[in-house]
Amino acid sequence: MDSNLLIGATFCFLLGFGYTLLVLRSGRFRQGSANLIAMIGGFLLLSISLSQRGHLEGSCPINSLFDVLVFMSWAIVLLYLLVGPPYHLSLMGAFTAPLVLLILGVAQLAPISRAASAYRHRDPWIEAHASLSLIAYGAFALAGIAGLMYLVQNRQLKRRKGGLLLFNLPPITELGIANARLLWLGFGLLTIGFAAGFISGMPVNTLKFWTSAAIWGIYGAILVLRRIHSLSPRRTAALSVVVFALLLCTLPIIQSLSTPK
Repeated sequence: MDSNLLIGATFCFLLGFGYTLLVLRSGRFRQGSANLIAMIGGFLLLSISLSQRGHLEGSCPINSLFDVLVFMSWAIVLLYLLVGPPYHLSLMGAFTAPLVLLILGVAQLAPISRAASAYRHRDPWIEAHASLSLIAYGAFALAGIAGLMYLVQNRQLKRRKGGLLLFNLPPITELGIANARLLWLGFGLLTIGFAAGFISGMPVNTLKFWTSAAIWGIYGAILVLRRIHSLSPRRTAALSVVVFALLLCTLPIIQSLSTPK
């Protein structure tokens, strides 16, 4: 990938996040387009970078941990652009940008190889499996962000402590609904991704299979418990944050087990 494109995308997300913090601190925050424009700019640069990487590798650019981190960043921003503005959750960008910055920062600064991988997914079902799984992770990331926003607002309401952030967050019920819908979206995409993997008939490392199955099972259990009202919106929000953090920790393991030695 062109490093200048990744640096430019990182700068866009940093600019949008910094602008939001600045206006929040000044007490003059208004729902505007500056953050959205910055997110769109970063998304376009990531898209060009991924396209170039795909041409270089001759496949969907998800063949190494570096590729996976950049692709997941792209997926998170894509889903934010689809979900955030229509649901009047534009302040979600202030929570999304730091996560994307963190993931891109790890991709660019961590001691992992950035060279184009010699291993390529040739089977379209395998590519569908991998790409849909990563887009599902993007949905789980946004569910975690919506959950975090829910927890922040819930705490402020309980303490009866207002503030500019509280007044500009969406209603807490809307955040709870968005959190649940994003969990369902991620779970559905992950299920389809798993089905594509089974259809491909690809050999799967046992540890990778059970790690991935555990992630699928945990999210499924959260949704079932939420559906039967055994899990409150607050606990669902908290679990969506914790489980996504655990998912990020397992990502390098899953990727290392996915690449033939």
